[in-house]
Amino acid sequence: MEIKEIKSNKKQYIDLLLLADEQESMIDRYLERGIMYILIDEGKVRSECVITVENGNTVEIKNIATYPEDQGKGYAKHLINFIAKKYQNKYQILQVGTGDSPLTIPFYEKCGFKRSGKIKDFFVKNYDHPIFEAGHQLVDMIYLSKRLN
Repeated sequence: MEIKEIKSNKKQYIDLLLLADEQESMIDRYLERGIMYILIDEGKVRSECVITVENGNTVEIKNIATYPEDQGKGYAKHLINFIAKKYQNKYQILQVGTGDSPLTIPFYEKCGFKRSGKIKDFFVKNYDHPIFEAGHQLVDMIYLSKRLN
């Protein structure tokens, strides 16, 4: 297993990016300023993660996705652990904003994140169509955070 930073042509991974954020105009808001990593296993890209520096103390996961056939194999968790270790001496907090979904919230909690905030109506105000996950419409953005040091 190998993790590589992607410094240019990040849109070549748009199929993966759209799995986590299904509106390309929203991805465009953070992709170029973000730091992108891909996880390769057995010669194939399996997962990706884009983070941004939010301030002197905080880095944020803006997008993390694994191909459906590769989900449940620990790739995203491996990426999160890589990010946490890589940035633990530079930043104090790793945060993520996600929909209030029965699929994603438990995943982040298993990775050591705790709920830390909410942006009311984020998904209905910022996306041009309703977003559903596991049959549940996403309305509010839920923030979760994890201390790095």
